[in-house]
Amino acid sequence: MKTIQLKDRKFRTNIPSEEILKQVNRVAKEISQDYKSKSPLFIVVLNGAFMFASDMMKALEIDCEVSFVKLSSYQGTKSTEKVKEIIGLNQSIDGREIIIVEDIVDTGITMENLLEDLRKMKPKSIRIASLLYKPNSFQKDFKIDYIGFEIPDDFIVGYGLDYDQLGRNLSDIYIITE
Repeated sequence: MKTIQLKDRKFRTNIPSEEILKQVNRVAKEISQDYKSKSPLFIVVLNGAFMFASDMMKALEIDCEVSFVKLSSYQGTKSTEKVKEIIGLNQSIDGREIIIVEDIVDTGITMENLLEDLRKMKPKSIRIASLLYKPNSFQKDFKIDYIGFEIPDDFIVGYGLDYDQLGRNLSDIYIITE
């Protein structure tokens, strides 16, 4: 089991890249089946979901469009529970089928805020695809339609997720050890 250090914290391998890609491909297959003959708009939440979105897009078997939003609710290893939109959506989603692509849903605060903003723009439908989901932390009442992994409440990095902006480039997912 590989151990790494990012700033003042140590992490060990939790989910290897082969396992991640297997689940990403499964999610892409489910979406492709559900959206056969449709052309959804994927809204990717930056920065964390970029690796998940990239690998998933390559595995999709449907026509689609992609756009990006950048939201933030973390500082260090803790959620600030305040969501601030940094870069917004620059196209109409009125009547469109939307799939939000997120790296992780834990408390659900960030996603709930994004859902509220998107619903005001009158899309036909909104579904959520998240690589990671922390059911023990989840505090909201909405469905996550496509989930790669359910994980415990531990802090993780890698495959797009960061610790103070470090670790996003790691191909495996690591769990904090101290």
